[in-house]
Amino acid sequence: MRHACLAVVLTLWAAMAAAYEVEDHRLYPGTGAAVLRIVSTADLEVFEPYLLAYQAARPALSIDYTVVSSADLYRALRGGAAFDLAISSAMDLQFRLANDGFARPHRSEATAALPDWARWRDLIFAFTAEPAVVVLSTERLAGLPVPDTRQELIALLREHPERFRGAVGTYDVRESGLGYLFATQEARSTDAYWRLSEVLGRLDPQLYCCSGQMIDDVTEGRLALAYNVLGSYAAERMARDSGGRVQILRMQDYANVMLRTAVIPATAQEVEAAGGLIDMLARLGLRDAPEDWPLPPLGQSGDTPFTGFGPIRLGPALMVYLDPLNRRTFLEEWENAMEQR
Repeated sequence: MRHACLAVVLTLWAAMAAAYEVEDHRLYPGTGAAVLRIVSTADLEVFEPYLLAYQAARPALSIDYTVVSSADLYRALRGGAAFDLAISSAMDLQFRLANDGFARPHRSEATAALPDWARWRDLIFAFTAEPAVVVLSTERLAGLPVPDTRQELIALLREHPERFRGAVGTYDVRESGLGYLFATQEARSTDAYWRLSEVLGRLDPQLYCCSGQMIDDVTEGRLALAYNVLGSYAAERMARDSGGRVQILRMQDYANVMLRTAVIPATAQEVEAAGGLIDMLARLGLRDAPEDWPLPPLGQSGDTPFTGFGPIRLGPALMVYLDPLNRRTFLEEWENAMEQR
């Protein structure tokens, strides 16, 4: 029976993979028949410790973990894809799913302990607070001043275009849900965003879907810097690579801080198991120190507490730039800035 159940899971996964691009997938077999199906934007190498910890407490439970982009996750759940838990870095898309009826409620002592800004209507729950950072190649920037603000970064790019032409990476916000969230929040908060975008656009920027790919290309010397990548991923990569080839910068004038969130889709079948994992993540989100977990807790971002920058808040304001007209207008301005000829 157990093997038949796992065979069905694999068949369903293969069918779903045709509907959207699966970036990674792993099945963690348990000793029983129940299977918790998770769709997530979190890389396996980052999120696996959480999966193993949860399964250690519930050895009978199999866990089926699928990694997709934030945009594909959103489209999949709106299309009725059958998952028990959805974890995403794109807060605005998660919020819209919850607001539009694609999530089911979960209540527990663990989720009630979350601060108000880290949960919404018992439908969406945050468990990490992760800053956007700039990642530099120490070799490619040797001898140049290290910028602390966007104004300093703009000046550096303008004064040394030969160092950066074709060697700066950032999100393609047309495809990346997290990239779009970071870009729209930054544009609302600092006038320097559009000035920086115009400078980047004159340097033939390389556009990416994901933080991990940008960090890899900086580490391997293909990029001089990557802008607005997830600090948690950069820190995890630096922990594995002690060669000193990468430096992480958090801009001192303004920093996006993303909340990684979880929702239980309306299509969930293993609702109790999904709620149990949310409870574990909520408790870890409230811990006082990062400890040995790859992702930072809610009260900290990386190794240091928030310094003047609060996290992006869960609430209806997140949907402003999801309005079709607002999105089209923003993307037109972004394309004009970033795709100069």
